[in-house]
Amino acid sequence: MSKRALLIAFHFPPIKVSSGLERTLALTRHLPRHGWEPLVLSASEKAYPAVSTERMAQIPEGTVVQRCFARDASRLFSVAGRYPSWVTLPDKWQSWLLGAIPTGLAMIRRYKPDVIWSTYPIASAHLIGHALHRLSGIPWVADFRDPMVEFDDRTNSWAPTWPALRRSRLAIEGMAARHAAALSFCTDGAAEIYRQRFPDALQTHWSVIPNGFDESAFASASKRAPARRHADDILLLHSGTIYPTPDRDPSYFFRALRRVIDQRPSAAKQLRVIMRASSVDSLYGPLLKELGLSDHISFEPPIPYEEALAEMMQADGVLVFQGYTSNPAIPAKLYEYFRAGRPILAMADDEGDTAKLIRSLGAGQIAPLDDVERIAAELASYVQNIEHQACGALSYDQIAGFERAKSAERFANLFDVLAATRTARPN
Repeated sequence: MSKRALLIAFHFPPIKVSSGLERTLALTRHLPRHGWEPLVLSASEKAYPAVSTERMAQIPEGTVVQRCFARDASRLFSVAGRYPSWVTLPDKWQSWLLGAIPTGLAMIRRYKPDVIWSTYPIASAHLIGHALHRLSGIPWVADFRDPMVEFDDRTNSWAPTWPALRRSRLAIEGMAARHAAALSFCTDGAAEIYRQRFPDALQTHWSVIPNGFDESAFASASKRAPARRHADDILLLHSGTIYPTPDRDPSYFFRALRRVIDQRPSAAKQLRVIMRASSVDSLYGPLLKELGLSDHISFEPPIPYEEALAEMMQADGVLVFQGYTSNPAIPAKLYEYFRAGRPILAMADDEGDTAKLIRSLGAGQIAPLDDVERIAAELASYVQNIEHQACGALSYDQIAGFERAKSAERFANLFDVLAATRTARPN
């Protein structure tokens, strides 16, 4: 392979997360078939809140991976639980820059990459990408995935609310709009925010490259034995973290579930919900007790990635929680839900990208996150469709474009254009 791409990503195995690392891991696996050799610049394992060796075997043998000093500043500078707020600008891992820039320059001198790619959600990755681009002249792709700053026109409020953090992130966005050869996003909504925010920027190579699913992981997961479960239940699953914010609040669903259970005949199958790896187990315990749902909803611990995919395929239905303030984003798990072939009940805003995608594919039913009445109505219909086997699975042709290999191909094509433009530029 004559072309090389330097990939700057904080989230990379052995960090113990899923969606944050999938995009970069897919590039390391699939770029080579398009003539691109990946070089990974990541952070020290000591910076990660938790590690696991589970995904290490998926890094192709021989892939160059360089790790640099990085620490979580909120822990490193904490005294009695307090730390100066500036150490978290633009994120808690800003110390990564100290090692990443000289290490990245050393990698550039040794391997001579043709393109630099940095990826959010760790904002300092873009500072590293920008610095290496300015010092080397190599074209830089800033992969924003989701917006770093959003404005809620219903409440006239910004996210993040802290002005200093917001200014820091807006500065990084503006820097990328001015200096990056290309920007990439996961959704049309995210891309539109940046087009409106930076109308004077050269947008020729801005592109939407969605998240997706890993077909090889599903192939392995499909061979796993079905999990033991009650024969007389309908099992609904939410797989993944629920951030303890109003934008992901499942309490409205819990109240709607209580109503639907009360309306079902006593002989009907029991409704059971698994909240897998939610990280909010204790937060909703009192509400479940109040609603009498402790026998119907269980908060379960994380399980290995392929086991989690197998659980999706074995559930009767899968759940999404997403408030309107995340309208420009689509949860990465949604694409895995598509591949799992289970009907989806999405508590999401009608105007958001998640709802639009589900509707376009006919993949499930939708109700607003914070509307108990509508959730209860959709949930009752959803359960009835499951009972009568009226939920058709998506065909593979409908979702093939979301396979991670396709996303890597789109990045490879973008890299080809930027590398060719650089080669053609006169000295």
